Amino acid sequence: MNNRLRLLRAEKGWSQADLADKLEVSRQSVNAIETGKYDPSLPLAFRIARLFGARIEEIFEDAV
Repeated sequence: MNNRLRLLRAEKGWSQADLADKLEVSRQSVNAIETGKYDPSLPLAFRIARLFGARIEEIFEDAV
């Protein structure tokens, strides 16, 4: 799954650790999501979308 998480995070000036704290996950989880090695659970995807004021579809897209 492709995503815009790294770009959105950079626009806010947040480090991976900052974002992880806000989402209550590990920095390694943020890194894995950004690099496409891990797809977030639906509840986590909703938390990410709310944090950035966007729809899930605006952040994550199917890689097909």
